[in-house]
Amino acid sequence: MENLTFTPLRQPIVFELEGFDVPPGHGPLLFFLALFAYMVVLLGNGVVICVVMTDRNLHRPMFVMICHLVVCDLLGATLNYYPTLYMLCIVQTEVCFLLSLCRYVAVCEPLRYHSIMTSARLHSCCAVAWIFALVLIAVLFSFHVNLPYCSRIIQHVYCSNKSIMNLACTPPLISNIYGQWMFVVIAYSYIRILRASFNIRTKAFQTCASHLVVYVFYEIATLIIVVSYRFPSITKNITKFLSILFIIVPPAINPIIYGLVSRDLRSSIIKRFSTRTAHKNRLSVTQ
Repeated sequence: MENLTFTPLRQPIVFELEGFDVPPGHGPLLFFLALFAYMVVLLGNGVVICVVMTDRNLHRPMFVMICHLVVCDLLGATLNYYPTLYMLCIVQTEVCFLLSLCRYVAVCEPLRYHSIMTSARLHSCCAVAWIFALVLIAVLFSFHVNLPYCSRIIQHVYCSNKSIMNLACTPPLISNIYGQWMFVVIAYSYIRILRASFNIRTKAFQTCASHLVVYVFYEIATLIIVVSYRFPSITKNITKFLSILFIIVPPAINPIIYGLVSRDLRSSIIKRFSTRTAHKNRLSVTQ
């Protein structure tokens, strides 16, 4: 077997994004599609944030954590830069973990729910989620600092851990499995919820349906990216497009899921818009 030798690049290294291989004349179409997707994300998540912040009836643990999750979606779709994107993915994972614990307490310990999920404990948990994400991203960067890189062209439309690791002459194994344990913890929490609520299955599903659906979408998007990297025969444009779905589809769908499943949130949104419409009609009649 031949011994392969690599010539690492000299530091400092400035990475370049390859982007899409777009045929001439199709650039504006791609731009408007991306703009439309971003506007959908901005509108849906912005409505959820405004409603949760202004409606005092929604100042409850579940909706506060949903608001944190929505902020992560907005920042992730807006600040498409590798450290920020990866950190926000970690925050999303942590918030999903907190949501699963919140629903676990609500279903399995309903009489102790309010004594366990106090306001101080809620805000402390959310703060820990953001701080923990910063710590994890710092640890992840430590994997990249002393790595020898053989190329500076990132074959992607945004920076990601996998795309940067592909440029390393000898990528570390630990980086490929880093951070995956949280997904297992979240799945385990929901399995415990459904098992403990076998006799009240309808109530458990109504309580956890929105979070389960969001978690499934998040896992499917992650799985698509992982599988696409395992098949070199897939064209680069398809791989890049599937990776974009990871940061576009969940933020666009999450507000719809929460609005459809959560009766309180849906009622608050309808009430808010109907009140504004009635107010505008009164002003027009007065004028």
